[in-house]
Amino acid sequence: MTTTPLNEATVLDTLRKVKYSGFSRDIVSFGFVKDVAVGGGNVSFRLSTTTASAEVAEQIRAECDAALRALPGVTSVTVRVETGQAPVNLAGAQGARPAVLPETRFTVAVASGKGGVGKSTVAANLALALRQLGYTVGLLDCDIYGPSQQMMMGIDEKPFLDQNEKIVPIERYGVRVMSLGFLMEVDTPVIWRGPMIYKAIEQFLGDVAWGEQDFLIVDLPPGTGDAQLTLTQKVALSGAVIVTTPQDVALIDARKGLAMFQKVNVPLFGIIENMSGFECPKCGHVEPIFKMGGGEKTAAQLGVPFLGRVPLDPRVALSGDAGMPIVAAEPDSASTKAFLELGAAVAKAVGA
Repeated sequence: MTTTPLNEATVLDTLRKVKYSGFSRDIVSFGFVKDVAVGGGNVSFRLSTTTASAEVAEQIRAECDAALRALPGVTSVTVRVETGQAPVNLAGAQGARPAVLPETRFTVAVASGKGGVGKSTVAANLALALRQLGYTVGLLDCDIYGPSQQMMMGIDEKPFLDQNEKIVPIERYGVRVMSLGFLMEVDTPVIWRGPMIYKAIEQFLGDVAWGEQDFLIVDLPPGTGDAQLTLTQKVALSGAVIVTTPQDVALIDARKGLAMFQKVNVPLFGIIENMSGFECPKCGHVEPIFKMGGGEKTAAQLGVPFLGRVPLDPRVALSGDAGMPIVAAEPDSASTKAFLELGAAVAKAVGA
């Protein structure tokens, strides 16, 4: 009977069976396993996680220990656990900022559990709303597989490098914008694995000349995966908002997105219910085409704030397609009023 040799490769193969809490991927592919050493039946390695939760870290350590001790020849296992720092509460710690974005006061992620709920539209209009409220704002399109902010913001030019070889974001409607869409040919698909996604987001954060700004709004891909985890690894997020629609299927996925941020210790500012009721422009009657109130109900059930509703308004989609978000295109519309209220709620949440 052939015995599997006890070496680094065997250890890594075994640890690939250990999933990171809240994700479908394993801790090895996420890059959390470092400095593996094997000798005389002794196995040791460094477990460098992003979570600030001692409970989650201990759960992962225990799973690693059990998996490795099941290998023939293993007599002892030593796991040196390194946990990530909890996100900095910038509202209560003035001047404490992550080194990767030293001139940005507040970094807010806009996320969704699934696609098609209007997350990118909300991100663009939230950025413009904060600008209208008097804040300096950047908008980072981290929706790696479907970047769209360059279209929504009406930008068809390419960014350039400054004298320090930093990428200069393009300003539109008073908001500094950076998107992968600037660097891609139209209709070119993005077929990237985790390490490439990590590198792209790392460059967007560290190699872009954002300058001093109050807010950086980050448009994340839908779902839970590499981009979300990379962001929590690289930046002490001030918090996140979850965008959903009132439909049950969207609310189920929104719960997953919310749980993900909780697991990596990112504050949840709350839930935004998008496409919430169509208001007749002639009579004012509100028709709940996709139902109404699901987002508020879910927020109450999960104990997180409900930030507000954005009505179902065809002009929101049309203005985005035209390269001028509704906040800029229709400043007196009900949708713009809703986005301004959301902007004020986010500003209040961070203590701005």
